[in-house]
Amino acid sequence: MAKLPALPKLLDRKLYKTGQTRGADDDVIFQNRVLRASTVLIPYDCWKACAKPPEGEKAYEKGFIVLISADDYFKMKDPEKELAAQDLKLGTNTLVFYETREQWTKYPPEKMKWTVATSRLNPLGGQYVARVPGNTGENGDKINQGFTTTTNKGAGIRVYEYASAETIKKVGLQLEAIFWHCVDAEAVAIKYGMSKEDVAKRKEEILKTAKEKGLLDYKKLAEARIINEKGVTICPLCLDTFSADGFFTRMEQAEGRAVPDITVTALNLFHINELRVGSFNHLPYNVGWGHHHCNIVVKDSGIQKTIEWMFAVLERNGYSLTAK
Repeated sequence: MAKLPALPKLLDRKLYKTGQTRGADDDVIFQNRVLRASTVLIPYDCWKACAKPPEGEKAYEKGFIVLISADDYFKMKDPEKELAAQDLKLGTNTLVFYETREQWTKYPPEKMKWTVATSRLNPLGGQYVARVPGNTGENGDKINQGFTTTTNKGAGIRVYEYASAETIKKVGLQLEAIFWHCVDAEAVAIKYGMSKEDVAKRKEEILKTAKEKGLLDYKKLAEARIINEKGVTICPLCLDTFSADGFFTRMEQAEGRAVPDITVTALNLFHINELRVGSFNHLPYNVGWGHHHCNIVVKDSGIQKTIEWMFAVLERNGYSLTAK
């Protein structure tokens, strides 16, 4: 694709961030706001469901680390043999993960002569990591060991947030194409700094490229609740159209509870089928733009379950509705 006129900075940044994972603080094992193609962390009890990367990929681009709880590890009669039967090896692609003080006290890593992991790639530099919360009791300080330095913070990403670099590019392209289908996308882009000529040039090229790459099938987009039958961008939950101005404006706050530093915009990335362990749902035709509030309502439940819940709430409140 030839070099195109630049998008308004806020929109360009929003598109870039769709290729990143959600936030994570220092007291969890996950990396904070990194690309979805990063090393994935797979809970041991989810290994069978997540051992294979998305269809068409031979391996996770930056590898994986299986996290097995200290309880599960020490319950094994022969941990090395049982892990090997699943192509897993401590210190190579697997780490013992301490999450409770009971685990830390009952199975101290120094007793096993283990060292804390230091690398996200094979070899991992150690056999364990720890994220034990603090408490007010004796020896109640929190225990954070492994991947805690500024340059090496977090062992990896949640496995269900993974997407390859190529998939990230395709999703980003489709999401921009969807933006240009908002009712007032052109006017809003001009409002935030683009010239009329640059808008026309970029929109034409983006839609052309998206179509060439099979990312602009209007039937599929409509069936996925991303656009309506008129080809206009809609919120996947409430199905309402919206102004593209929502990509740039902060969400409304309740009177008396407003904070000055809020950065959440009125419109955000929306996964049609929710992200969940065992599936890789950050992919074309499963992404759209939706209202921040609608996204919060859906959370991790998915659109269909949320709608069913909404119907139940309305019926309990005396509204008689028939689901379509």
